[in-house]
Order: sequence, then structure tokens, then C-alpha cells
Amino acid sequence: MINSTYQTHLKWMNEAYKQAQEAGKQGEIPVGAVIVDENEQLIAIAHNRKERDFDATAHAEILAIRQASNIKKNWRLDGCTLYVTLEPCPMCTGAIIHSRISTLVYGVDDYKTGTVRTVMNLPDSYCSNHSLEVIAGIKEKDCKILLQQWFKTKRNL
Repeated sequence: MINSTYQTHLKWMNEAYKQAQEAGKQGEIPVGAVIVDENEQLIAIAHNRKERDFDATAHAEILAIRQASNIKKNWRLDGCTLYVTLEPCPMCTGAIIHSRISTLVYGVDDYKTGTVRTVMNLPDSYCSNHSLEVIAGIKEKDCKILLQQWFKTKRNL
């Protein structure tokens, strides 16, 4: 039997996955993110928009953090959980740490730029001033296939 915590993580990762699919349809790298607060209420939902916004910082995580901070009227997102389909890059990991998000749940490891567990481990390094719970591998296979298919299609154009 699958426990309720896993079911909760899967529920929210499914929402992040839908955002990743939307990003891919819009020509963006298919990464999606959602943030829920300590009461399991959805407070932010985003997907990559670098191409659309002409903004190198328009990663799904950054956009979601901005939304959540505006909703909470506070840059501190203590008690919040960020769900993202791909392991965050250095910029996003820094923003996650600095925003004080309590838990990060991500789908698939990023062996090129992942800085949570794969290439580097910023949350557990001496430069981190915040303790971040990390859960990896939720909906991993689907997230990986979505990214692989998107990049395969882009290379064949």
C-alpha cells in the first residue's frame, strides 16, 4: 500500500508535470513547478518562460517563488514545499535556500546542472544557511521521458 505522504507528493508533482507539459508546448524546456503552503494549499504554479519573457532567470522555480512570496507577502517561505519536475540548477537552488522553503520535491536528477544532489549539493554545503528537506524521484520516469522527448524533437528540427 502506498502511504499518504507519497500520495500527497504525487498529487502535487502531477500539477508540476502539467506545467512542464505546457512549457514544452510553448517551446520552452519542459520544467514545471508548484508551491504549496504548510496547510497544503496551492499558492504558486509556474513553468519555464525564458524564451517567452526573454529572461534568463525565468525558470519555473524562480517564477513560483516570486508568486508564493507575493501571495504570502513575505520572502520567507517557511513551511512551504516546492515541487519541480527537474533537479534545480545553481540559480534556482540558491533561490530555494534563500527563500527558506522547507521541503523540495523534484522528479528527475539533472546530471548537467543539478545542484541539489547530482552534480553538487548546495543545500548541505557549508555555504548554505538553511536546512532543506529534499525528496527526489517522485514521478521520475515521466519527467525524464518528457524531457528526453522534447530535446529529441528539438534536435530533429
